[in-house]
Amino acid sequence: MLQRPDALPDAPGSYQFKDAEGRIIYVGKARSLRSRVGSYFQSPAQLPPRTVQMLERAASVEWIQVRSDVEALMLEFNLIKAHRPRFNVRLVDDKSYPYLAVTVDERWPRAVVTRAARRTGTRYFGPYAHAFAIRETLDLLLRSFPVRTCTDAKFRRHERLRRPCLLYHIERCSGPCVGAVDEERYHGLVRELMGFLDGDTAPVVARLEGAMREASESLEYERAARLRDQLASVRLASERQEMVAESGEDLDVVGMAESDLEAAVQVLHVRRGRVVGRRGFVLEKVEPLDATGLVARALEQQYLDTPLGVPPVVLVPVLPDEVSTYEEFLSESRGGKVALRVPVRGRKRALVSVAEANASEQLHRHRMRRSSDLSTRARALDELQGYLRLPEAPLRIECYDMSHLQGTDYVGSMVVMEDGLPKRSDYRRFAVTAVQGNDDYGAMHEVLTRRLRRLDEAARPAADGRARRFAYPPQLLLIDGGKGQLGVGVRVLEELGLTGRVELAALAKQFEEVYRPGREDPIRIPRDSDAIYLLQQVRDEAHRFAVTFHRERRAARARRGALDGVAGLGPARRTRLVRELGGVRKVRDASVEDLRALPWLPDSVADAVYERLH
Repeated sequence: MLQRPDALPDAPGSYQFKDAEGRIIYVGKARSLRSRVGSYFQSPAQLPPRTVQMLERAASVEWIQVRSDVEALMLEFNLIKAHRPRFNVRLVDDKSYPYLAVTVDERWPRAVVTRAARRTGTRYFGPYAHAFAIRETLDLLLRSFPVRTCTDAKFRRHERLRRPCLLYHIERCSGPCVGAVDEERYHGLVRELMGFLDGDTAPVVARLEGAMREASESLEYERAARLRDQLASVRLASERQEMVAESGEDLDVVGMAESDLEAAVQVLHVRRGRVVGRRGFVLEKVEPLDATGLVARALEQQYLDTPLGVPPVVLVPVLPDEVSTYEEFLSESRGGKVALRVPVRGRKRALVSVAEANASEQLHRHRMRRSSDLSTRARALDELQGYLRLPEAPLRIECYDMSHLQGTDYVGSMVVMEDGLPKRSDYRRFAVTAVQGNDDYGAMHEVLTRRLRRLDEAARPAADGRARRFAYPPQLLLIDGGKGQLGVGVRVLEELGLTGRVELAALAKQFEEVYRPGREDPIRIPRDSDAIYLLQQVRDEAHRFAVTFHRERRAARARRGALDGVAGLGPARRTRLVRELGGVRKVRDASVEDLRALPWLPDSVADAVYERLH
């Protein structure tokens, strides 16, 4: 059992919980390691179920002391990125967005669309939702800012040949490779391009309009026509940058949408009052986090590993805990003061609402992308059949999980997927009755026995000719756990004479390994496959369903234990009393005068309630 460590320093740092094999399963940060790590060693009843599960797996805890809260934040992020612990929030939609980059550290800077990691000496603009959109915009801008877009190898080749490429001839490049433009003029074009991408469009438009008028007055009609076309291209590109804030205002807007299992984040980049880019990602909610914790994780994901600069203001839906630490970190990254703000009205509140609407749409698309696509579901089922060596594709999958708190309110859940989609009408909840104390194996044995014992009975038609429940047996029975839980399933099948009729597998949370009967080693399904996604989806749904049922029973027991059996206090009065006073604890704290003051509660019942609770 995990023991509370001695001599924890009262200093900032990062702590790591490790399992029996020495693998890191959770990484956290703290202003005070002594207080934060010590908070884990309390009654499990006071901890979230996911934290209790993590502590049950942990065998040791280690820590690294640092000098400041910001260093602790950065160390935590780097450790999570390196080890991907099982119980930390994970980025599950780690798509690379396209940026428009300008290599300002080169003698002849070039503009390029890239998805590569951050590079020193390069200015990044974006990110953009689609690569084709920024390439189209860049093509428009090159008519007014003809900077090179070729690779260094191509530039050197034309420099040796003393002959420019086609882009020079169609006026999309100023020809630095052949000396057609001097460095001062070229760097001026680069500065104007970056200013435009930053949202500062007015000076560029004014310059082109002035040059066009000057050429027209000088009777240089061909040059005036070219400037007119350039001006039209600039205006078209400018229109694609929507004005959403006061002119000259730089800020980022963070919006979130969450479900029980995942959270989507959208970040809008506003420069000079215009939206110049956005980034979205999805976080898997492995550790228990409220909205403030999710905002903190979103800020870490966005600003600890981003090629973009940090604006002076970041708008968020709620402020994270330890807000001063995050503001200090962002200020250090920017080289100037950064403020986190929660707008409550006006245009900025509307901006956060827009970001939240985008996040909600992204979460919906993420959840539906695989589950709604018939070909994807079919591919996942075919992959499962191949990886697990099943005799047929598992068109019906039943998954089981247990939930309890130190052996109390033991419950089990059964969730069903048919053709890769949840079939909620077949979900079942089990209240475990035959197990005493903390015995996951015994509880799993009871639940599986109760389900599988009805398999033959369900296959026979009822008296009215209709099919009984569970008439469709599972092609795959999945258990949340490792070898131990798999052994329980094998034993139940043997006891009921179902060996060979029901295919069995166990999915271990650590490393997402799948165990099958008759195999000593686990099956490692590729993490990016549709098969493992389907198994994770059904496993997480079973866990959610079990935890929800457990909390309902625990809450009902808490209410029933305090107020059950009071003379004159039936279910309706009991529910109303608890609701109006704000909980059983508030009822306990109320005086007899407070209870008698309730106009709908008879004095005799109020006296009986007070006597029961005191």
